[in-house]
Amino acid sequence: MQRRDARELLLTALYRCEFLPAALEELFEETDPEDQRGYMETVFNGIRARQPEIDKLLGEKTVGWKFERLALLDRNILRLGVYELLYLDEVPPEVALNEAVELAKKFGTEKARQFINGILDRIWKEQRESSAS
Repeated sequence: MQRRDARELLLTALYRCEFLPAALEELFEETDPEDQRGYMETVFNGIRARQPEIDKLLGEKTVGWKFERLALLDRNILRLGVYELLYLDEVPPEVALNEAVELAKKFGTEKARQFINGILDRIWKEQRESSAS
């Protein structure tokens, strides 16, 4: 399985969690993640554990929009992108940004691509600036 496919499955799992408490294991029963299982477990559990802080950060960046009012898929694409940008060193920031934009193109709302790219780019630039200080 490709990493991009794993991200799509993660997005599915995160979306399901919006409605029902769901475990990643349920998704694994439907689809074998092959060599991406470790990545998927790390990211899913990491997002769930850090969701309040990720959502707070995103809420601060969605100027003019309440984070809670964003489309559920867009919200979860942003969570995935932020987690990869800030907490997953194995994924280069450029890849995390690009993959979030690709998910937005495929699953997001009409203007999601630009919106998600803008939010994640701002977070990445602020992170780089604070790391350089």
